[in-house]
Amino acid sequence: MQANMRYKQHSCEVCGFSFERRSHLLRHMTTHTGEKPHSCEVCGSSFARRSSLLYHMKTHTGEKPYSCEVCGSSFAQRSHLLSHMKTHTGEKPHSCEVCGSSFAWKSSLLSHMKTHTGEKPHSCEVCGSSFAWKSSLFSHMKTHTGEKPHSCEVCGSSFAQRSHLLSHMKTHTGEKPHSCEVCGSSFARKSSLLSHMKTHMGEKPHSCEVCGSSFAQKSHLLSHMKTHTGEKPHSCKVCGSSFAWKSSLLSHMKTHTGEKLHSCEVCGSSFPRKSSLLSHMKTHTGEKR
Repeated sequence: MQANMRYKQHSCEVCGFSFERRSHLLRHMTTHTGEKPHSCEVCGSSFARRSSLLYHMKTHTGEKPYSCEVCGSSFAQRSHLLSHMKTHTGEKPHSCEVCGSSFAWKSSLLSHMKTHTGEKPHSCEVCGSSFAWKSSLFSHMKTHTGEKPHSCEVCGSSFAQRSHLLSHMKTHTGEKPHSCEVCGSSFARKSSLLSHMKTHMGEKPHSCEVCGSSFAQKSHLLSHMKTHTGEKPHSCKVCGSSFAWKSSLLSHMKTHTGEKLHSCEVCGSSFPRKSSLLSHMKTHTGEKR
């Protein structure tokens, strides 16, 4: 017993842990003081232990000595390999006490908890928008820089965020997984469904500061504003006519293609625009404007 006491004679006054060497005790004390004397000359990250700094340096040198025996992926740190292995085993030991969701990594659980607390510690220095996750802030910053690294292989459209690209791809596949329980309308994006639901609830939170008109969706307000600004960004490549709305341009293009999709059920006449059909119907009803 006495030999064992001599073996670990350096004790921590804070938590009581004992160490064989005084240097080990001094190193341990940094966990209580928060001291991080070892700094990375490349990125400035600081560490309590020199071994942690040397471990971290592998992320800069590109050295990846730890390989996954299942898929061959390589990692700079052993902890990253052990964390990666959960993608193969399906292990999710970290559970949320609020909703029961399980996660493979503790960091994912901590990140998830922000959905319950509403915490948004990451703020944009340009516009002040706040985000729960740092990755969301980085993604948001591209809206200010104009960077759009995610391109659609079908039509070439570019997006600042990968999630926006994935959402856009549904316009090509025609996938509309989000359905309205009231009228059955389907939407490619969940946000579009939530926006649509306001038309059923009568909610119109978006108001025009010029004339006071209110709209259920922000996109409808932005479209309406063109009636005040006179903006007509959509031009016809055939005749040069300009339109405030893309839908108006698409409707106009039918005058060039000869396409007539709107048919009169009374006499069978066809018209390129729905408005033309409605105007024509007055010849049958006798209605005078």
